[in-house]
Amino acid sequence: MIHKNPAPKDTTVTPRGGTVDCGTDPPAALVAYSALAIRPRPPMPIDLTPLADLVREAARDELLPRFCHICYELKADGSMLTEADLAVNRRLRVELAARHPQVRFLSEEMSAAEQQAILDSGRPCWCLDPLDGTSNFVAGIPYFGVSLALIEDGQPTLGIIYDPNRDELFSARAGQGAALNGQPLRLPVQGLPLQNGIAMVDLKRLDRALRNRILDQQPFGSQRNFGSCALEWGWLAAGRGHAYLHGGQKLWDIAAGVLILQEAGGHACTLHGEPVFRASLTPRSAVASPYESVFAEWCDWLGVPR
Repeated sequence: MIHKNPAPKDTTVTPRGGTVDCGTDPPAALVAYSALAIRPRPPMPIDLTPLADLVREAARDELLPRFCHICYELKADGSMLTEADLAVNRRLRVELAARHPQVRFLSEEMSAAEQQAILDSGRPCWCLDPLDGTSNFVAGIPYFGVSLALIEDGQPTLGIIYDPNRDELFSARAGQGAALNGQPLRLPVQGLPLQNGIAMVDLKRLDRALRNRILDQQPFGSQRNFGSCALEWGWLAAGRGHAYLHGGQKLWDIAAGVLILQEAGGHACTLHGEPVFRASLTPRSAVASPYESVFAEWCDWLGVPR
């Protein structure tokens, strides 16, 4: 019988199978290795400009020619699906894989099991909504777009939202600010008081008590709901509107938009006072404003803990 001798007591087996002298203190080499193992990965060096071009060209080629000339079907959750959604999805999946094969691909047009498996892998992934505002698209309302984000270590680090009707491309990289068509977006601290402002509010997904309270009291000057979460985030980042409320957005609705708003200097949280983004398939509420003063006023009225 062959016996394998364990490493001597004054040595430690390293993660690569060697040994280092321990003495009485943890070995410096092992401590250094452990620190590297738990240190967050640096953001991926992906150039924003060619990525923006990919999104812009896909939207122009696949969405605009089909606008007002397309049929739809209903998905299991009751939302609409068109050939335009699928065409953008196919195109960007192929092109992103060719340019960045190390990044996984998560899209609204995948099964929940596939989406969850990608999130569970912990690897960087693209998060795509190939056509945000499909109901508008089908109805002939020119308010829809494409939303793409890069998620790393559970957070969006890069975001793009493109409106092909207005040729407006909102973009941001974590820690490096936001832009609209390449021009920096930077929001002021002060905005119109809430009582005079325009609030983008999606009433359908709010609980009945809050919905009725908003309808009865109307703490804002006027209310809108445009029908594309992604573009609404972009518009907030550009200072279009003063307050925002949504009862439940999906991962692909939020990922690019909340990054762009926050990098522009805006503010957002859930109705529970938590960060809006979470790498989860569970819908998240969103309370937001481009302006710090209005955000504080809006949160106070809604009873959001801060």
